[in-house]
Amino acid sequence: MLATRGRNGIASSDGDDAGFGFERYKQATHAERDMELRVTESSEDELSIEIAGEDHTFMNVLKGALLEHEDVSAATYDVNPEQSGGQTEPILTIKTEGDVDPLDALEEAAVDVREKAVAFRDAFEAAA
Repeated sequence: MLATRGRNGIASSDGDDAGFGFERYKQATHAERDMELRVTESSEDELSIEIAGEDHTFMNVLKGALLEHEDVSAATYDVNPEQSGGQTEPILTIKTEGDVDPLDALEEAAVDVREKAVAFRDAFEAAA
């Protein structure tokens, strides 16, 4: 596969002079899809939820957003099927302090991630 540099300096393998293809970027970032979520454990201050089809990229972003909230004492995820009894989808675990419901913390973190993604997309579109 031959890689070239487009006018914006982003590597491209398809000869597109806009880098990796601004139109492909727009399609990818504007596409919405349903996520499959399944609560595996829940208590007043802890939540474990399976998030089907995701990988380290998304899980790290979501975990980071959770850890930015002062009422979240821990946020981890596991995607290791060999050591997790055959688990094939990542499981996110959230532990909160005080009267904060872990599901509320997850919702706030998801909103934060979306806002950051929209801000990045807007900046990218403005620069292109």
